[in-house]
Amino acid sequence: AVNEMEAGEIQLIINTPLGPKAHQDEAEMRAAALRLGIPCLTTLSAAAAAVEGIRARQEQVTGVAALQEYHRV
Repeated sequence: AVNEMEAGEIQLIINTPLGPKAHQDEAEMRAAALRLGIPCLTTLSAAAAAVEGIRARQEQVTGVAALQEYHRV
């Protein structure tokens, strides 16, 4: 994955590692992402929020609201 990152083929990383080998690979990918300025998400909730944001931007449905408005009962 690092080679693809360096070649500009990867613009966003979603990595939810599981197990010791995955954590070792994650460290290498995170370091490369940081060096190359590539966003790196490591939780499913962050990935879901990113997908929502990307979709809203593509559909040009953007706006600003207070955080409390999103969590009203």
